[in-house]
Amino acid sequence: MPQTVKHNTNGEKTTDINLSDSIFDVDVNEKVVHQVVTAQLAKVRRGTASTKTRSEVRGGGRKPWRQKGTGRARHGSIRSPLWVGGGITFGPKPRSYNQKVNKKMKRLALKSVLTDKLINDSIMILDELKLDQVKTKKMVELLDTLGLKDKKVLIVLPGKDKNLYLSARNIPHVKTLVLDGLNTYDLLNNDVILMSEEAVRKIEEVLGE
Repeated sequence: MPQTVKHNTNGEKTTDINLSDSIFDVDVNEKVVHQVVTAQLAKVRRGTASTKTRSEVRGGGRKPWRQKGTGRARHGSIRSPLWVGGGITFGPKPRSYNQKVNKKMKRLALKSVLTDKLINDSIMILDELKLDQVKTKKMVELLDTLGLKDKKVLIVLPGKDKNLYLSARNIPHVKTLVLDGLNTYDLLNNDVILMSEEAVRKIEEVLGE
């Protein structure tokens, strides 16, 4: 059973905490992680790029000059893709970039990243993570106390917490996620995952077998 150290808000080590084997001690599947992240990034693409074909460009209804006798190349329309201002051949059209990824793959990717983060000491668990009021300065002081001042930090909350969210949102290198929004890309894209013991237990409850 994997273990890690639990800290208090003063950055002091308190006790060891046991973690679930099925989530924090799995074989890291890099291929699945890559596929899930690729699908996640593809999903946020808008897919609104659009160009006009020769049938959509305005004008070009009549033949620009007669077929023979001018000495010039023959043309049937000034909206041919060969002409400046003509239509675009095989240009982009609005489309969806969504890729289908099943739930088992998403869960396996999350478990793989959580395992990797634990192995590399990139998960910090606190006894509790709360603020009495909305105060960015207090959040900065807390991160400084925990030794996370210059690191990209992902704060995972077990539920909605207005004080924590509003206190952290103006700090450039800090991102806050509620457990429901936990995803593979954000776990990978941050140096340290910061969460309370309550959040860990909820993750185990949701992802556990």
